[in-house]
Amino acid sequence: MQINNEQRKDRPNGALDWPAQITGISRVFGGILFFALLFNSIQAFSTTIPAGQSVTLTWIPNTDPNVAGYNIYYGVASGTYTNMVNAGNATSTTISGLVAGVTYYFAATTYDSLGGQSGYSTEASYTVPPAPSNVQIRSAPAGQFILTVTGPAGQAYNVLATQDLKTWTIIGTVTLGANGLLDFTDTNAASFSKRFYRTQQTP
Repeated sequence: MQINNEQRKDRPNGALDWPAQITGISRVFGGILFFALLFNSIQAFSTTIPAGQSVTLTWIPNTDPNVAGYNIYYGVASGTYTNMVNAGNATSTTISGLVAGVTYYFAATTYDSLGGQSGYSTEASYTVPPAPSNVQIRSAPAGQFILTVTGPAGQAYNVLATQDLKTWTIIGTVTLGANGLLDFTDTNAASFSKRFYRTQQTP
């Protein structure tokens, strides 16, 4: 694909125009984020969160005939993109290796066949949900139970207990260590004929 001088006159170094602006962002059931990008007509740029710490970005193709492909830039600080994924002329790409609990910032550019690249689109951000906790139970002397809570290092959880699976009571709080686990002992377990447990992430 060739770009003539008339096409280049408003594009420094042959860069493509990308007057994109994110006009909306919403979280819906199923972990889907939607971003609307404007380029002549409305474009769509969305993220779908699959299993694991990764995110899939999807967009409607840019209608500029000079566009040969897309680059997706991202990083953990607003306006500072330390990583780039070349998506080619595809309409989606999956970025893996994301860290739970960390906010990532994304911006897109288009490029032409001669290597000219547009400016960044408006920035979008996404916080990867913390990994869920896991609880293992083992018995202890005097009818007590020891709960081993595992999850992201440094995350705090309330430990809740119930007898009827309806009314839950916080019986303690744990903050996981650097190894991502901590033992909690229910010293009152012997007072109940049955006991159910769950954890609740603290703010």
